[in-house]
Amino acid sequence: MTDHYAVIGNPIAHSKSPQIHAMFAKQTGQDISYEAILAPLDGFAATVERLRKEGYKGCNVTVPFKLEAFHFASALSNRAIDAEAVNTLIFRDGKIIGDNTDGAGLVRDIQQSFGIALNNKRVLLVGAGGAAHGVLHPLLDVTSKLVIYNRSPEKAVSMAQSVRQHEKFRLVSVKASEFGELEGQQFDVIINATSAGLTNSEIPLPPTIFAPGALAYDMMYGRETSFMAFARANGAAVVSDGLGMLVMQAAETFFLWRGVRPETAPVIAALRAQQ
Repeated sequence: MTDHYAVIGNPIAHSKSPQIHAMFAKQTGQDISYEAILAPLDGFAATVERLRKEGYKGCNVTVPFKLEAFHFASALSNRAIDAEAVNTLIFRDGKIIGDNTDGAGLVRDIQQSFGIALNNKRVLLVGAGGAAHGVLHPLLDVTSKLVIYNRSPEKAVSMAQSVRQHEKFRLVSVKASEFGELEGQQFDVIINATSAGLTNSEIPLPPTIFAPGALAYDMMYGRETSFMAFARANGAAVVSDGLGMLVMQAAETFFLWRGVRPETAPVIAALRAQQ
């Protein structure tokens, strides 16, 4: 019997999630269907309840509903609590369980796709919005030095202060930085978690910010962003969009739903071939 899943968002037509999960299902022999559902901006909760009544087993949540999903879920994973957002819902035993796989997807893509061990790297996280919050704790689980940089410094300061309240991060160096304070510093991994790529806005970064061998990673996918172009022009050794993160977080979701962890490399390669 086919189990049904979906991704809910607004807009949603651009989503690659149905294609990704179809490839996962074929690869692992899982009998599932997966569709993209456009929910009205004021109709997220009603859409989820309809899917539950129709027998769906779970759903993904994308923009702009991740915060609403966080408050709507009846139970939350530690990852969701840390991120203060939910991108995965599991319908089980009458409960709506909220989880967040974004950070796990980012870390796995960096470590597995690029072979970079983050524990000894200097990491710069650009942005202090929802996307940055979603990946902050998973990054801190695997690195010992992280700087948060944001156009509005007070948001970066708030993020850094919240981290320091966690006992498990007491040995991790987490700082907030303003633009002027980045002058003269270099980082091994620079992650753009802002939406600047949507408008091709420039991110004010010093051109000397990339250490030898540095990875420049934009969490946005499907286009060459201004950040990626800047990185290529200023010495980043490896430049990537967030397509791998998308596939990796989907694989983590698939595992939560099905108990099977699919191979991600062939799916990433297939999607790259379409670009």
